[in-house]
Amino acid sequence: NDLGIDFFFAKPYHSWERGANENINGLIRQYFPKGSSFENITNQQIQYVQHKLNNRPRKKLGFLSPIEFLSLNLIKQKVAFVT
Repeated sequence: NDLGIDFFFAKPYHSWERGANENINGLIRQYFPKGSSFENITNQQIQYVQHKLNNRPRKKLGFLSPIEFLSLNLIKQKVAFVT
C-alpha cells in the first residue's frame, strides 16, 4: 500500500549519507575508542554514556539537550502517554 511517505536507504559504506548517525557514533567513540572490545563493557558504563549524550546540548535542538527538548515538547502534547 502507498503510505505517502518518502524513504531513503543509505548505500553500504556511504557514511556521509547518514550524517546524524555518524555524528552519534563519533560521540560514542569518545568513550569507547574504535577497536575496543564491547564484551567487557558493563551496563553501568553504557548507562553513563547514554546519560552524558542525552544531556549534551545540541545545536539542532536550539542548544537544548535531547532530554530538555523532549520534556518541553511532551508538555505541549495533548495526548496521554503510558509509562
